[in-house]
Amino acid sequence: MDRRSLGDWGEDKAQRYLSDQGYQLLARNWRTREGEIDLVIEQDLTIFFIEVKTRKTDRFGSPEESITPGKQKRLMKTCLAYLQENHYENRDWRIDVVAIEAMRSGEITRLDHYENAVEDEMDLG
Repeated sequence: MDRRSLGDWGEDKAQRYLSDQGYQLLARNWRTREGEIDLVIEQDLTIFFIEVKTRKTDRFGSPEESITPGKQKRLMKTCLAYLQENHYENRDWRIDVVAIEAMRSGEITRLDHYENAVEDEMDLG
């Protein structure tokens, strides 16, 4: 499975997991010039932006360790663009991370949902 296929597979698993938790999908792979949001979901009028990271090996670190400060900044800008474009500026929202580790066979060995993983107090300048 190539990197893109692995990413799509992880997003499918994360979407199914979140759906089972009662979240409603609003968008998948939403893009702007700032970047991409893997999943945009909603529950109880709150918007959740989900960054999905999937790994088959920890050779380059855990999935969640790949969310660098630069990636966080791009995520924040992309989320703000989504809120503005969809007229959700007055809605509560947060950025979560779903980290998935899987065996080469496709069996999930770990799926962790980190709520509010990217804080909104960062300098976007």
